[in-house]
Amino acid sequence: MANERLSRTEQITGWTFIAPALVLLGIFMLYPILWSLWMSFQVGKGMNFSFGGFANIIRLTKDPIFIRALVNTLTFLVVQVPIMIGLALLAAVALNDPKLRFRGFFRTAIFLPCVTSLIAYSTLFKSMFATDGIVNKMLMGLWIIQEPVHWLQDPFWAKVLIIIAITWRWTGYNMVFYLAALQNVDRSIYEAARIDGASGWHRFWYITVPMLKPVILFTTIISTIGTLQLFDEVNNITQGGPSDSTLTLSLYIYNLTFKFMPSFGYSATVSWVIVLLVAVLSFLQFIVARDRSK
Repeated sequence: MANERLSRTEQITGWTFIAPALVLLGIFMLYPILWSLWMSFQVGKGMNFSFGGFANIIRLTKDPIFIRALVNTLTFLVVQVPIMIGLALLAAVALNDPKLRFRGFFRTAIFLPCVTSLIAYSTLFKSMFATDGIVNKMLMGLWIIQEPVHWLQDPFWAKVLIIIAITWRWTGYNMVFYLAALQNVDRSIYEAARIDGASGWHRFWYITVPMLKPVILFTTIISTIGTLQLFDEVNNITQGGPSDSTLTLSLYIYNLTFKFMPSFGYSATVSWVIVLLVAVLSFLQFIVARDRSK
């Protein structure tokens, strides 16, 4: 009886400690999720909205701006994520070499953009790639180009610029995970492979990559989620232009909610498109990783 009373007291004490956290999660996470789901079935402008059923979903299929934002977002995903993951892995392998000099400097230099103020980073990036910026001056000084490239005014180069900005900013973030995992790999495995005659490429492909599969899966998923929610870099560098060539789903949601006449129901519907994309792509990545591990 005493044990049951003690157990009940412990349970009450435990629930007392976690109750504030559950209340905050309910207010700031669960309630907004349910509210946005309910709003996705509402139609109207501003606060004048009413239940519209699946009208917003039908509107998605007929909205050329949404389709362009979706294509842009998927383009950034397909192009940028593999580049960023590959560069992060190569940088980690290089910095894991104990013979490399100034490793601390290179680690700091690669990781620094991740912790730099986004406004400062975006302002610097825009000035570097301005028509009269340092990038054009360097390329012209090296005779690579004959006239300045209009990075921010050309739709193709604007996309390239956003991809460079995201890769530059977040490669160091993924590199830290790979570097931490590599430092936990027994060096004797590499030494045994080297004695057996395995080349550097074979050691990388048949030892490093298999050892890092869980980390590669993790960084791929978080990079996928981050790219599907891409907003800050686009909003601060190109504002979705020129001609919506860099418009993303998150920026389109912002425009629908705050920039134009508010359309809360339709913007909530677009936000759930991101949720579904994240869920489906994450599930597929787990399936692929599990099948390859068998």
